[in-house]
Amino acid sequence: MKLRPMANPLKIREEFFRQLRDFIDRMPSLSTTVTKVMEVCNRPDTSPNDLNRVIALDPVLTGQVLKLINSAYYSLPNQVTSLTRAIIMLGLNTVKNLALSTAVLGTLGKEKSKCFSMDRFWIHSICVGVTAKALAAEKKIPMALREEYFVAGLLHDLGKVPLSNCFPEEYQQALSLADLQGCSLVRAEKMIFGFDHRLTGQMIGEKWQLNPAMVACLTQHHNPSAVTEEKRGLVSTVALANLFANIFAIGSAGDNHQEVPLVSHIITSTGMEWDRVSALIEIVQEEIDKAQIFLQIAKE
Repeated sequence: MKLRPMANPLKIREEFFRQLRDFIDRMPSLSTTVTKVMEVCNRPDTSPNDLNRVIALDPVLTGQVLKLINSAYYSLPNQVTSLTRAIIMLGLNTVKNLALSTAVLGTLGKEKSKCFSMDRFWIHSICVGVTAKALAAEKKIPMALREEYFVAGLLHDLGKVPLSNCFPEEYQQALSLADLQGCSLVRAEKMIFGFDHRLTGQMIGEKWQLNPAMVACLTQHHNPSAVTEEKRGLVSTVALANLFANIFAIGSAGDNHQEVPLVSHIITSTGMEWDRVSALIEIVQEEIDKAQIFLQIAKE
């Protein structure tokens, strides 16, 4: 494949960026209900009743919460019909992340791509989410916080969707260049566009007003040492989960070649031995099946 010559890289980068900004500006914002759910859940004194008052105004989200608590994911002996009880049983964080997943997959979940299989993209994303959650369990992260790891992993590569859809021809060049040179997709994207999907992820995160830790996962999952210590635990865990999904080739988001220095950096940043991480493969496969229930609810 013959790559387009970049006679004036700065001007080309600026034009790519302008078109991408326009593309993302046209993307739907998160719904008012989802924005309110995230706002309420981020308050330190929020109660299940506070969240119930917000969700009860949205019949679709109410149905999704009740369907989740009564699904095979939880396998409860008796059906739960009370929204407040469902919120108490699921926990505020799980409900918040269900609402966020619903909104994101409602916006991007049915997107198509001329560059790669979206089915494989979402399998990769699910794998990163469940692996991040499994790693959080290994690291003894409190149960109430582990869903945050799942959602951060699920969303980490969102920047690739608008970037590949806005510039399908150039993105295909980036994929081919990564294969040709055996390099990371981030490196190839930078060669073609002058920036990569992490910048697009940041633009999406800011548009949707995601919390700073989630935006950090969208922007620094290839370089966790670049974030503050407060966010590094989440970002480095997602980075390691992404590496796991790529190495075991569970789904694909186009990153087929791992650069040794980057692999070493990510493993070192988490402080976990790779043998301990790779031993999670059976748990991850089982959790992917369970997570598809969660995500199917989010897609409806």
